[in-house]
Formats: sequence, C-alpha cells, structure tokens
Amino acid sequence: MSRISEKPLLDLPVRLPPSNIQAEQALLGALLSNNKAYDLVSDFLQGEHFADAINGKIYEAIVRRIENGHLADAITLKAEFEHSGLLEEVGGTAYLAQLLVSMVGVINAGDYGRIIHDSWIRRQLIDIGENIINDAFGARPDLQGLDLVSAGEEALFQLATEKSNTQGFVSFDRALAEALQIAESAISNQSGLSGLPTGLKDLDKKTGGLHPSDLLILAGRPGMGKTALATKIAFGAARFLQEQKRNNPTAKGSVAIFSLEMSAEQLATRLLSEESRISSERIRRGEINQKDFDKFVQVSRELSTLPLLIDDTPALSLSVMRTRCRRLLRTKGLSLVVVDYLQLMRPSIGTRPESRVLEISMITQGLKALAKEMEIPVIALSQLSRQVENREDKRPQLADLRESGSIEQDADAVMFIYRDEYYLQQRMPKPIAFDNAEKYDLALKKWQDDMHAVHNRAELILEKQRHGPTGKVDLFFEGEYTRFADLDTLHQDY
Repeated sequence: MSRISEKPLLDLPVRLPPSNIQAEQALLGALLSNNKAYDLVSDFLQGEHFADAINGKIYEAIVRRIENGHLADAITLKAEFEHSGLLEEVGGTAYLAQLLVSMVGVINAGDYGRIIHDSWIRRQLIDIGENIINDAFGARPDLQGLDLVSAGEEALFQLATEKSNTQGFVSFDRALAEALQIAESAISNQSGLSGLPTGLKDLDKKTGGLHPSDLLILAGRPGMGKTALATKIAFGAARFLQEQKRNNPTAKGSVAIFSLEMSAEQLATRLLSEESRISSERIRRGEINQKDFDKFVQVSRELSTLPLLIDDTPALSLSVMRTRCRRLLRTKGLSLVVVDYLQLMRPSIGTRPESRVLEISMITQGLKALAKEMEIPVIALSQLSRQVENREDKRPQLADLRESGSIEQDADAVMFIYRDEYYLQQRMPKPIAFDNAEKYDLALKKWQDDMHAVHNRAELILEKQRHGPTGKVDLFFEGEYTRFADLDTLHQDY
C-alpha cells in the first residue's frame, strides 16, 4: 500500500506572499487628501515596495508631483494619467475616487507606510529563499556549494543594507554627544589618540590613530614594503588590544589580515624576523645557530598570544570576506581589517562587472560598506601603475593608483610608501660608462654619499586624509628584516 498521502492537491493550503492592499489604498487616500502626509513616508517608501503594481504607479505619480512642488489630488492625477494614456491602466476615475474613500486618517500614514515596507521585505526574503533553493537544486551549476552560501549571504546583506538606509536623520544633539565621546576617549587615552594606535608614533600624530568606519588605502610600487608596513600597523594595533585585555579581561577585539598574496606561514615568518631581529632569508635557508633559534622560539611564544588572525585564502571574494568578518566580530570582537591586496580580490559572488574598473569600484565600495557596518577601520593595500617609473621624481601621486577613480573616491585616506634608496640603488655608476677612472671615482663617491643620506629611510606620503592634514611621515626601514619603525628608534636597538 502506498504511503503517499492521497489528499487532493486542491485541498492543500495556499500561502500567498505577504501584502496589505488595504494599507496601500489607505496610504494613497491619505496622500491624495493631504500631501503633507508624504513627509511621514518619504525617507523609506518607494513605488516598488507596493504589492499592487497599480498602487505603486499611483504612488510614484503622487511623489513626482509633490517633489516638483505641484498639488497631487484625485483631479490633478486624473489629468496627468489622461495625458499619458494610463488612466484606464490605473483603474480609471472610479479607482481614484475609491482611494479617497479608503482613507482612514492622515495621521496614520506613517504606520501604513511601514506596513507596506515590511511586507515588501518579507516578499524579498521569500524570493531570496526560493533562489537559494533553486540554485541548490542545480540552477547555478557554475557555483560550488560554499559559493552558493556566500551568494545567499550577499543577497541578504544587500536587503539588510537597503533596510538600514531608512534610518534617516540623526539629531544634532546626538551627533554632538558622539563627538564629545570621541574627544573624551582621546583625553582619557594615555597615548592621546582617539583611534586605534598603529605602533608608529609619527603616523599616529598625523592621523590620530585608525578611526572606525574609515577605509584607508596604502599603495606603492613592488619592492617598496607595502606588506611589511601593513603588517607593522596590524602588529601595533594587536599589541594595543592585548594590553587593553590585560587591563580589562572582558575587553574584546582582534586584528584580521586577509593575505591574498602571501601564505600565513610567510607572513608569520616576517613578523618573527622583525621581532627577533633574525633575517627571514637566513631562517628559510637554515643559516642560524642554536642561540638564534632559541631566540626565535622565545619570540614566537610571546607573539602567539596576540589577537592577530591571518586568512590566506587566494582570490577571496568580497561576500566571503564580509561573512568571515561578521563571524569574527561576533565571536572574538573585531577592531581592524587589513587586506593585502586590493587587486587580488574578487567582487561579491553572483556579480558580473562589465569591466575591471567597475570591478575594482565594487570592491572598494564594498570595503567601505564593511568598515561602516562593523564600525572598524579597514586598510587595503593597492598596486600602483607603471607610469611612476617613467617620471624623474618617482614619488607616487593619486593618479598613479590603478583604476584610481573609484579607489580615490571611496577612501577616507590614501597613503603612499616610497623609498629613495630602492631607486638610487639601481643607479649605481658602472666603470664602462665613464671615459676615465677619475670621473668614475667622482660619480661613485657622489652616489655613495647619496645612498648614505637615504639609507634605511622611507617616506609615508599622506596624499589624502578626510579628517586631518596631508603631508609626509619619515620612517625608519631595515631591509634585512623588512622592518619599519619611527626614525627616533634608529639608534636605540644598536
């Protein structure tokens, strides 16, 4: 005997998508009766939110007239729809008259609007759920299971972002209170910073630390030390968070590094090399004695307690990164995100940008949205175009950023790392280029003097900073350990 239920399909309950046509009609009636009711819904309600497409068209027509400074009532709407030939499509004069009768009260317009918007959100959730089910059944064979999870999360994030945009104005007294809180935090902080310290005092003086919701771009040509500087900043922030936790065991916070170019092991080796003052090249080749190895082990034990996490997934997508950051924020707390580097990222799963410029634009906008959503600073490394090499002065400019328009626009701060020593080293005089030994010796002496002047020095150029001054920060750089530090530490470790 078959176990399949023989209950007729027609007897199964039918579930219709959430909607409230009465609320839609009541709101439209209120708007036609008194255009001032529009102020109660204008900051969050759109025509697409209506379940009935006719009601949505009528709402859009009302909005159009009101925002153009014209009266929107049954008579003016009738004339407009007649002129455009849409009167019959929207139900004719009889339906406009019916809307006026449906009006319960202008004072309730805001409530009706929220009911309409809430029903729209629920319909969107149903659509997203259906898409997830269909994709899981094989509608998107180009995506793997984990990619489908990320695509679903991305769709939900976009819906949540749309909903969060309805917050509207923040009162000035609340904004002032938040500004005072930041100032109070800076005063009470022993370092005098309102943001997260970077471990580089001169940089902190210029920026006030790393601030929540900021997207910072750190750019430079290959060989300048972008990764080393970003790692130094992440390390400095992690040390500060570790100290905070010592003083307050309940404090949460961590630093996440998304290393799309280097492996976690390579990045850890760099940090160990910097802290132990043992060359990473010597470590890899095994050219260290027992004393150095013991020091290496000791330093690794000290660093293992730092709230620093590394994700070395290659070609990571924006949606996967956002998901992992959310999880980290929920479990350990999240204070800083470092992305190395921007051009190796992929946009959110399911999106197909038409060009590389549009793709980078989507990524930078997504990173800025991530910073705002989680209220943390995000540092993204970026490559520079080769046109730098064609200039006499090779110091980078904003125009040198690859796909520079969107990066420059979305970033709150843009910093360039530059080392004169790198380029000067390539210009070492060769005897074959001179007529006699005396000229060569003079040229070599001048080159050696120039090299001495820039040896172990780097420039961090703040080309853009929304909340502070631009300018240059001089840094100490030790190539052997790929180590950045403040210039005043130049002789402290010797």
